[in-house]
Amino acid sequence: MLTVRKTCHFHAAHILDGHAGECCNLHGHTYRVTVEVAQRNDEKGDMVIDFHDLKKLLAEFVEAPFDHAFIYDSTSSSESEIAGFLQQRKMKTASLPYRSTAENMARYIFQLLRKEINVIAVRVHESDDSSAEYRYQGE
Repeated sequence: MLTVRKTCHFHAAHILDGHAGECCNLHGHTYRVTVEVAQRNDEKGDMVIDFHDLKKLLAEFVEAPFDHAFIYDSTSSSESEIAGFLQQRKMKTASLPYRSTAENMARYIFQLLRKEINVIAVRVHESDDSSAEYRYQGE
């Protein structure tokens, strides 16, 4: 199987409402997202996807919605309240249907990109030495 990987970066803030550690406070990360794409079984050739095309997809589905945004859990009333306050002031927010952990962000980005390309893994780094990955396991 042929695969390729492409990485993008974005800066964002979030909180983990109800978390017992320091992440219950508003804080930010310089996120690094790496997407792995595979050639479909029925495809032949020596290119999985043009890197330029993959870069455009990452810009549209990852960087544009998340860069310099407050990422929040839309099921949390307190996080939604903070997001509402920011939105009233024309500040950028991005909602997830669950907590904004690296694990959930990897899953969310995977699900978005899966509709567009044959993505098999998404890794989200919150720092140089901490990451989470969502990987396709077959249906």
